[in-house]
Amino acid sequence: MISPMDYTESQNGSIARGSSDGLPDIQPKPKILVMHASVGSGHRSAADAVANALRIKIASGEKVVPNQPDDVEVEVLDALRFARNYIDGNKTASGFIGPTRPIYDVLWRFGFTGFWLWNGGTQWMWLVFPIFRKWVEINKPVAIVCTHIAAANISVGARMHLHMDFPIICVPTDYEAEGMWPTRYVDLYCCASEYMAETLRARKVKEERIKITGIPVNPKFSLEYDKDEARKKWDIKEGRKTALVLAGAKLPKPYERFRNTLFELLPNLRKLGDMDFLFVTGSDTDYAAKLKERVAAEGLTNVRVLGYVTEMAELMSACDFAVCKAGGLTVTECMCAKIPMILVGKAYGQEKVNVRLLTSMGAALHVQTARELFDTLNYVNGSMTGLQSLLLNANMIRRPFAARDIAESTLRMAFTPLDEAGRKDRTKYHWWFCRGKKPAHAR
Repeated sequence: MISPMDYTESQNGSIARGSSDGLPDIQPKPKILVMHASVGSGHRSAADAVANALRIKIASGEKVVPNQPDDVEVEVLDALRFARNYIDGNKTASGFIGPTRPIYDVLWRFGFTGFWLWNGGTQWMWLVFPIFRKWVEINKPVAIVCTHIAAANISVGARMHLHMDFPIICVPTDYEAEGMWPTRYVDLYCCASEYMAETLRARKVKEERIKITGIPVNPKFSLEYDKDEARKKWDIKEGRKTALVLAGAKLPKPYERFRNTLFELLPNLRKLGDMDFLFVTGSDTDYAAKLKERVAAEGLTNVRVLGYVTEMAELMSACDFAVCKAGGLTVTECMCAKIPMILVGKAYGQEKVNVRLLTSMGAALHVQTARELFDTLNYVNGSMTGLQSLLLNANMIRRPFAARDIAESTLRMAFTPLDEAGRKDRTKYHWWFCRGKKPAHAR
């Protein structure tokens, strides 16, 4: 658990307002907080992308608004670290992939998204996250960017309790926003697509508070790489179709069912001897070791296990297509890197929405079982036309500069004074519900 006093000193060593050590009260640098929650890896990746874009924009000296200070600091924090009792995000993810998946799916799609919409989170913040309220009181951020609902709701709660005026920018990291995102008290929603914007309008989010930016990813995924050079670097054989299998990231729990499907598929990969498979297992060394043992036992010469990869964008450019689950950040990185996708697994909650959007627009293929995956790999192996059409359709969704656009919007809102109407929208309501319209999409 983090003590609030852990944050009384800013990164440059100056003492922030509210410190209790008796030292002189020194004005801290303006601080923008980018918050995520360690449930899966995508929320952190999106937060890092926005934070890096903010730092680049600030360091460039190019001001978004004339009164933007030169010494703005950016800090990335995990919302779950502020709970009274430590919340393990990896274990929390088991609710999304275990026996409770169908329940989660119903709650995600229908909870508070029909007519009655929750707009607060203040009581939750008071009971579970009082440390975060203290952090805000001490550090006085000029803006908070949230890539997870927990971060968004406790930010709204802290601002209400402290009667502060900093803007809150919400960045959902999937292609739909679940109903527990706060609506009335958010200053800007950075939407992945118009599909998401339609449902936010039904929840009475004002049009001027909706911006279509896309999902923020590391800018490396939008760079152009020399494919031949990349294939040589990764020792990919010339003339062989190569599949990049994204089987892991920083947290292993969300990948359990995806990995089970891959294990069922493995014995059949010898039938695709003219196709190579590169398995990326992320930080999970135990899974990597088990996978290598299984590959050796099956005698698969067309499969390599790479473990954790730091140059993922370059590796994507070297491969012909990706096999992955339907996480928001994963599919967005693939689209930005211009690599076709085969999405694997029966999807629930936010991943179901991602699958529905991508497949409806012809931007990805989707399979649920190992048998379906093998049949699809056979199809892909015999034709490049299908893969090229996926890339062409994905261009309608692809927004490679999302992080930059979100950073500019954040700086503009942080240093633009509020008018009276804006202040009124931040009135302190501890409990508040509104009757929204019928959702635009029956998710």
